[in-house]
Amino acid sequence: MVVVVGGTAGYMLIERWDLLDSFFMTMITVTTVGYQTVHPLSLAGKLFSAALIVVGVATMLYFLGLFTELLSGGQLTLWRATRRVERDVAALRGHFIICGYGRIGTRVLAELERAAVPHVAVDNNPDAVDRLTREGRLFLEGDAASEEILRAAGVERARGLICAVDADERAVYITLAARSLNPDLYIIARAGQPESLRRLELAGANRVLSPYRMAGHRMAEMALRPGVVEVMDFLRQGSAEIGVEELLVPNDWSLSGSTVTTAGLLSPGTARVLALRRSGGELYVGPSADQVVLAGDLLVVLGSPAEIDQTALALR
Repeated sequence: MVVVVGGTAGYMLIERWDLLDSFFMTMITVTTVGYQTVHPLSLAGKLFSAALIVVGVATMLYFLGLFTELLSGGQLTLWRATRRVERDVAALRGHFIICGYGRIGTRVLAELERAAVPHVAVDNNPDAVDRLTREGRLFLEGDAASEEILRAAGVERARGLICAVDADERAVYITLAARSLNPDLYIIARAGQPESLRRLELAGANRVLSPYRMAGHRMAEMALRPGVVEVMDFLRQGSAEIGVEELLVPNDWSLSGSTVTTAGLLSPGTARVLALRRSGGELYVGPSADQVVLAGDLLVVLGSPAEIDQTALALR
């Protein structure tokens, strides 16, 4: 563009041609197409044309070299892949952001994928990035504590964030950044040290889990009550016959304030209500028939897929 503008201006000043003739002469000179000159050239015009040819050809060769390097180095493919990831992440709604693709993050992502829940991973560890790339996962490379990266991951429109990084300090920073960007975000964080549990809660995490504490608790439960653990695992994993599911009572539910019975939650063909949790945190396990159900409550139900669907219909 600079060469074309400079050539046009040069012909207008040296040969006193009009804009169109000067532009046309510049184009045929720079591109070396071999057309005849628009008008006879003066000595100064010939020298200027010779210089313009050298500059124009050098510029074209330079950009051709850049383009060739772009193709041979895979930069164009990388750019297209980056743009595709940006489009895919921008299309996500109600998704989960997984921060850290280590041992825990890998398992979390696999469970979300099995449940067909939209998600995107965030990590800047070279080994994790390499695995994510090889596995064809949707991910962003960067520091999850960065507000820019969290915004790129769609934190404002995400359903939740799972912080599975190894360092508790980074987990605190990530939780603080995510909470500041989305006050309604549901955040689950991993704590490696016992003293980090309270810090992550203060940072804004809704739930904080300690893998070591959970592993110890589960091993004790398997030793003391193996049958209970087996049944709970079966219900948690679900099957074609029976499973446990969460159902959220809509905020615009017309029967808000009615009892479990009058709401139709005990009708034939519906799932069994195991627990009811208020939006404020109150928990009622095994709610009675006259327990009041309010908009915004969370129901934990047990039943077949058809029974769970029937209960969900009763809440519409």
